[in-house]
Amino acid sequence: MRMNKRDRRLLIIIIKLWTSTSSLIDSQSCDKASSETEHFEFQELQFTDWPGGDYEHFQPFNKEQCKQSCLADCFCAIAIFNEVNSDCWKKGIPLFNGRINKDVGVALVKIRKDTLTPAKEKDSLTLLIIAAVIILISTNLVVFIITHLVTSHAKVNRLNPVVQGMNLKCFTFMELKEATNGFKEVLGCGAFATVFKGVLASDNGKFIAVKRLNTVVKENDLEFKAEVSAIGGTNHRNLVQLLGFCNEGQHQLLVYEYISNGSLATFLFGESRPIWNTRKKIALRTARGLLYLHEECSSQIIHCDIKPQNILLDDSFTARIADFGVAKLLKSDQTRTTTRIRGTKGYVAPEWFKSLPVTVKVDVYSYSMVLLEIVCCRKNYEPEAPAEDQMILADWAYDCYKQKKLHLLWQNVGDDQEIDGIEKLEKYLMIAFWCIQEDPSARPTIKKVTQMLEGTVEVSVPPNLSSLYVQYK
Repeated sequence: MRMNKRDRRLLIIIIKLWTSTSSLIDSQSCDKASSETEHFEFQELQFTDWPGGDYEHFQPFNKEQCKQSCLADCFCAIAIFNEVNSDCWKKGIPLFNGRINKDVGVALVKIRKDTLTPAKEKDSLTLLIIAAVIILISTNLVVFIITHLVTSHAKVNRLNPVVQGMNLKCFTFMELKEATNGFKEVLGCGAFATVFKGVLASDNGKFIAVKRLNTVVKENDLEFKAEVSAIGGTNHRNLVQLLGFCNEGQHQLLVYEYISNGSLATFLFGESRPIWNTRKKIALRTARGLLYLHEECSSQIIHCDIKPQNILLDDSFTARIADFGVAKLLKSDQTRTTTRIRGTKGYVAPEWFKSLPVTVKVDVYSYSMVLLEIVCCRKNYEPEAPAEDQMILADWAYDCYKQKKLHLLWQNVGDDQEIDGIEKLEKYLMIAFWCIQEDPSARPTIKKVTQMLEGTVEVSVPPNLSSLYVQYK
């Protein structure tokens, strides 16, 4: 069947993109005096995506708005438009891991108008088909060699690590399957991973927690390696330690030390309420763990999902921050980053919903919610609270603070140190209200928060909170 000019041109684009020769795509000038927008148009590819290459997100956008935004951006090579959610994701070069995905909608590929003559198009198509065949043959040859090597060394327990220079053990999938007794005992389950309890017979019966990333969520291999780098480069007493990982084909798992006393959520919201002195220590040590991530480790890390379920307690009830699965790693010269919404409802900072750059202040906001829960021993959202104005903890706590009715917050959590607690309660609320400010620049750094908790910095009166930006539904 003879192809028309448009179909032939589209085939050239597809081969370029799917063979990772994205450098062959005509780039747009970033010279403001000559933006060249009139020289470009869009070709649509249904259900096509390149995960991991997006750098900016808009919502709600229609298809035309998505096209115009990409057209006006010289760095934008492709825009992914999802009509169902009115999402528009802009992606830049290089592109990698192209795949069919029926959930993404349509890929809008920016190309230069009619730059190829029929003869050149034919030559380009021929060359690209040859390149695609060579790449396919090479790929199959590499797969064959790797398969042969793995088969020949089936008894070798350790595979080459994905992260060099770090003291992390590289486990095989079979090792972790045996350690967890076939992934039998579940410790926790989230949207992207499930955590299982395991025992390392080769390490004197040491208990471990194995986080298995769900295979239905095809995480980019580079992102997995970046997460291992982020976690493996940390070392602090208030963080859960990463012991190793597995990166075998479709199996991606992280192996952590096992923390015996479970999560802060179980500790705070159970029938037996912890005493005030213990809760104060947990609040301070959690802040110290965040301080290390933000300012003291080699690469600054935004946790992105601080909540009681991600704060574990060891044998001495020392707080240990866990779950870097959604962590965002920042380079030394970068203070802000733009990414898709991450975190848990009720703890997510408002800038996530406003398409604003995300900074370490999102963790400060989330910490304020956790601090209020630590102080009051209740969840930040209780749909069955005694009164409607008590359902949202942040709103209720602020009303009690302004109306000088702090005893209402304390009456259900008093203990043998009640006098000390009620006197210190106002200080902790004021710290939380500083951290919950809607404007990120108005929130203190986690270092200053730590100093206020330690008593080395005075806690001033926080600005009025005209409206609290807390999402639960």
